[in-house]
Amino acid sequence: MSQLKSIVRGVGSYLPAEVLTNGDMAKIVETSDDWIVGRTGIKQRHRAAAGEFTSHLATHAASAALDDAGLLPADIDLIVLATATPDLTFPATAVQVQANLGISHGYAFDLQAVCSGFVYALTVADAQLKAGLARRALVIGAETFSRILDWTDRSTCVLFGDGAGAVVIEAVPVVEAGTRGIITSHLRADGRHKAKLYVDGGVSTTQTAGHLRMEGRDVYKHAVAMITDVIEASFAAADVGAADLDWFVPHQANLRIIDASAKKLGIAHDKVVVTVDRHGNTSAASIPLALDVAVKDGRIKRGDLVLLEAMGGGFTWGAVLLRW
Repeated sequence: MSQLKSIVRGVGSYLPAEVLTNGDMAKIVETSDDWIVGRTGIKQRHRAAAGEFTSHLATHAASAALDDAGLLPADIDLIVLATATPDLTFPATAVQVQANLGISHGYAFDLQAVCSGFVYALTVADAQLKAGLARRALVIGAETFSRILDWTDRSTCVLFGDGAGAVVIEAVPVVEAGTRGIITSHLRADGRHKAKLYVDGGVSTTQTAGHLRMEGRDVYKHAVAMITDVIEASFAAADVGAADLDWFVPHQANLRIIDASAKKLGIAHDKVVVTVDRHGNTSAASIPLALDVAVKDGRIKRGDLVLLEAMGGGFTWGAVLLRW
């Protein structure tokens, strides 16, 4: 069998209709637009409507990615859905998305790595395709974080939003892919840091969904160092450097973390894709949301070298380097 490589065929995203501006947040908790923008870069976030679930957001994003790829649901034989906010304890939300799309073949499952979820999911799907277990995969990041926020905690509720993004990847022979496709992936985790970013509920512990809790200063402190680790590993594996990148698409959590990471790595400011101002931290959805914006506005083009990175609760973190 020919050696295979995963290439990106399409990208899509979806944001719920309701927009909460910083002014709206100031009516909910004691905060201000200046405070939020100055510390995070966030100007607004989206919130899912009553009865609108993670599976709905994911299905919209998946459909958009399929359209962008020029493919039909029947062309997909794997769905990997990264989410920390599933519809139900089980079955996997990915299975509901599969049903929503009218797919009854192949396989589908969820992956939970919080904000690193999309990077983890893309890496896992890439491995499945290269192993010959599937030919085309939908890789989705989708979240309804509004459902696990403590709306009285101004240090967290202003940061997060709901949304979904997706890519279609396809396994093709290396000789056909050429330089395109996923080049290298690097994943990490360190459970000793759980208390710095977690949800205080769960099926086995409290039998409740719980609320998000975060020690913001500690998260910031660790984020830049951990992100640098996996990016430098990616550069070394591919024998490239910051100057070779066309685009850096980081997890959209906080503008200060994005800027500090790019500066430390020597990545030029004009190569960084930033969308956190538009939708806040959407956890596993943030990277594909940013990708979709940059592809649709013409920044990311065929043949561009693109670096994705994220860090999330756990801590988990990772990076994927690919040629678009």
